[in-house]
Amino acid sequence: MTAPVQLTFRSMEPSDAVTAHVERRAAKLSLFYERLVKCHVVVEEPHRHSRHGPRFHVEIQLHVPKKKLVVSKNPVAIQDDLHTTIDAAFDDAERILEGYARRLQVDTKQRSSSPRGVITQIFHERGYGFIRSLSDGHDVYFHKNSLLGERFEKVAVGTKVRFAEEQGDKGPQASSVFVRSEPS
Repeated sequence: MTAPVQLTFRSMEPSDAVTAHVERRAAKLSLFYERLVKCHVVVEEPHRHSRHGPRFHVEIQLHVPKKKLVVSKNPVAIQDDLHTTIDAAFDDAERILEGYARRLQVDTKQRSSSPRGVITQIFHERGYGFIRSLSDGHDVYFHKNSLLGERFEKVAVGTKVRFAEEQGDKGPQASSVFVRSEPS
């Protein structure tokens, strides 16, 4: 699905060719992030330089859920051709959207791939305990050295945790255990 495109011309006359070019480039943005809500493009010719000819400024505002990403092509660092400036701005917009989508994907994977559980047994004097997985109820062994961000002596039965599970010599064990601060 293509996000709605809003095009604003400032200090210059609207152009059908520029409008078509912007719409063509904006249509491709959903390939980089499918949840794009809106794309607002501002094309501006701030002022003319007699030695350099026209310099154009293009700003692209990408509205994604709960955030706005902005790309701006400054007239000092760009070429004199408006279509080239638009292409450069959209190239940057594609990179920004792709990076944003990649970061979201990594965050989601980290949150969803980390099993959650509750400590059901703890043996402080021996330095180990057991976690009951909330997903399927199986028990997972953990050693005090696997606990990250909290002192082993402070952890008690009923403590909610996230953990990384692996297969140990005697069954499932947690290689990393994080005390959860958020509610389950």
